Amino acid sequence: MPETRWPILDQAHEALRTAVRGTSDWQAPTPCDKWNATQVLQHAVGDQIAYAAALTGGDGPTDDPFAPSGTLDAAPGVLLEQALTRTAAAWAQVAPDAGDVEVPVPPNTLPAPVGVGACALDAAVHAWDLAVAAGLPSPLTAALAAELLPVARQIVEPLRTYGAFAAALQPQGGDDEADALLRYLGRRPDWTS
Repeated sequence: MPETRWPILDQAHEALRTAVRGTSDWQAPTPCDKWNATQVLQHAVGDQIAYAAALTGGDGPTDDPFAPSGTLDAAPGVLLEQALTRTAAAWAQVAPDAGDVEVPVPPNTLPAPVGVGACALDAAVHAWDLAVAAGLPSPLTAALAAELLPVARQIVEPLRTYGAFAAALQPQGGDDEADALLRYLGRRPDWTS
């Protein structure tokens, strides 16, 4: 497992690995109401590849991450690891004090800490999607969510107009950081299939 200079990304990538390892029913419904577990994986893999491509100028995903087919051409863990390795290698070349970097989300350039946070946010939230779909404990820790929420608040609103995120849900008493992040992203922390 390659590591980056960015602990937030390493943690999010490990959360996604954990969720994929624990998933056995790839047809299971997920909190992404139009997608099953396979489609969430395809989307997450495509997004990670898109971040790597934006940073390096390399090839992007071969399929549209927002129109996943639901058919895998390799084992889930293999597909994921290929994408995460590529993404980690790209971010490993970005110094923590770097200025703006290219990203695949509007406005297409962000300060490096926000850009890597956006990449980590994508991995972490889809790790949660897969984990809860599989009936697993959430891999989204309160500490990681606390780091991701400020990033989400900087990037999510423009993405809602494209349908990438549902409307934010109202905070509830007793929410921890992970619950607050999930509600901000339009997800119900108590979701079950």
